[in-house]
Amino acid sequence: MTQTTDFGFREVPREAKASMVREVFDSVAPKYDIMNDLMSLGLHRAWKQAFVAAIGAGPRDTLLDLASGTGDVAFLAKRRGAGKVILADINAAMLGVAQGRALDKGLATGLSFVCCDAERIALPSASVERVSMAFGLRNCTDKDAVLREGFRMLRPGGRMCVLEFSRLEVAALRPLYDAWSFKALPAIGGRIANDAESYQYLAESIRMFPDQPTLAGMMEKAGFERVSWSNLSGGICAIHTGWKL
Repeated sequence: MTQTTDFGFREVPREAKASMVREVFDSVAPKYDIMNDLMSLGLHRAWKQAFVAAIGAGPRDTLLDLASGTGDVAFLAKRRGAGKVILADINAAMLGVAQGRALDKGLATGLSFVCCDAERIALPSASVERVSMAFGLRNCTDKDAVLREGFRMLRPGGRMCVLEFSRLEVAALRPLYDAWSFKALPAIGGRIANDAESYQYLAESIRMFPDQPTLAGMMEKAGFERVSWSNLSGGICAIHTGWKL
């Protein structure tokens, strides 16, 4: 029997999801940054600032930023004093945008780029002090494998931080949030990026992602200790952290 997994609200063959997600981000890469501003009404900038503060990478630390996309988290971390930052993403088109942005911002020193699957990271074990992943885990087929890989990459005493959309805890806002997600976002994606379907998937993928306690449990199962989370914007997204002790 063919194993399946979620692709938004659809069930697809498990082995097909990675290529389908890659196609989505190939399509959205050129307009990804402007769409992030429109989709979140600019809030993603504040969320990422809070996330980078939680990561806390210092000048002696190497940060591995998984699903690095166009580089927002990596650039913020570098500016806040991270020693080295490795930008890793399965999507070459997104990394290409990040490389161009790094040159434009004069931030190329101390950055490296790796095109790889977060489920199978092409780097040595116990080689970094921090691992981060912002808005990428929900697009992975085997989320448990990603968390195990994050744990493998860390040196003892290191920390993994995950920023991801989660469960809104303000019940009165849920109808408005649903209308924004499933009506406004695909319409904006169709108008700005000429791709309503990809933004429909992105909205659906948020609803399929585990809630805060479930993700914390997954991190503990992967080996992390002292796992905790903090909600942002009422739980629209949350920062999860776990230590390798």
